[in-house]
Amino acid sequence: MTSVQESPSVMPIMNMVYGLWVSQTLVTAHERDVFGRFAERPGMTPGELADVLGLQERPVEQLITTCAALGLLQRDGAGYRNTPMTDKYLLRGGEDYVGGWIEVVSRHDYPGWLKLDEALATNKPTAWDTEKQTSMFDNTDTVLVETFWEGMAAISRPTAQAVAGAVDLSDARSLLDVGGGGGAYAVGMTRAYPQLRATIFDLPFVCDLTEKKVQRTELSDRISFAHGDFFNDPLPTGQDVVLLSMILHDWDEDQCKHILRSCYDALKPGGRLLVSELLVDDTKDGPLDATLMSLSMLVETFGRNYTGAEYREWLLEAGYTDVEIRPFDAPAANGVVVARKP
Repeated sequence: MTSVQESPSVMPIMNMVYGLWVSQTLVTAHERDVFGRFAERPGMTPGELADVLGLQERPVEQLITTCAALGLLQRDGAGYRNTPMTDKYLLRGGEDYVGGWIEVVSRHDYPGWLKLDEALATNKPTAWDTEKQTSMFDNTDTVLVETFWEGMAAISRPTAQAVAGAVDLSDARSLLDVGGGGGAYAVGMTRAYPQLRATIFDLPFVCDLTEKKVQRTELSDRISFAHGDFFNDPLPTGQDVVLLSMILHDWDEDQCKHILRSCYDALKPGGRLLVSELLVDDTKDGPLDATLMSLSMLVETFGRNYTGAEYREWLLEAGYTDVEIRPFDAPAANGVVVARKP
């Protein structure tokens, strides 16, 4: 008897096609402050929300029913209210607010992604003008710059907690956060380890933006700043720990190796380097978040997301020892590569 092979479903492809629809639903609801309105008045009907927003009922109803289908809203009698997830992550001013990242992606990333084929054909970023800028960080648009760093902080806060839990820094006294703009990692690591003092090394304008954020925390007396460019300036030396979080994927292989050597020079003997990234599998067939971020680097930088094996090779080449990878699950990284300076 011949068995009939079941035909594969077309739905995974259809769900990929719908990806833009889903993301734009979230972006538009966030920009219209739909979730803030429901936090103020839970249970509003589509008509009541339309009045608050100054819009017609038909499009508002279509938007919020889709938000409900996505798990962003839930029915409350004749109206709707936020879900616990929405209240936790999408209310402006909340400690866990990730709306900054939504704004970065919608304002900065999406225009580049819509020209993905151009990036593929030219091997150049499409999210910024390569004729006028040297990198995505060379931007004079202050609103976009501040939005970028706010967005990075949004996804870095929970990731910093994951990094702190994946390593034991109880014997460390100094941490250098290289490219630590936004301050989320310095704050998270010093909060997790009370004996630790952190230095954020970044470009002057980034340090200026970050210093204001750090001053609003209870940790400002344990976090200092060093201005510089890690391609042209030496890093502060004598460090117990050096952290690179979401830094290396912005740069090509030779630039990554340069940064790793500079970090080696900054460490004390016995000091540790932490590289926190969305690591691509060594087999280069996943995971999806890391591979999508890598493709995002095509439209944003001249870098890509690298594998754990690639980092291991570069670290050993630079003189590090005891290289290991500690996986975890977080928005901005799926693991940390740990290496030691002998």
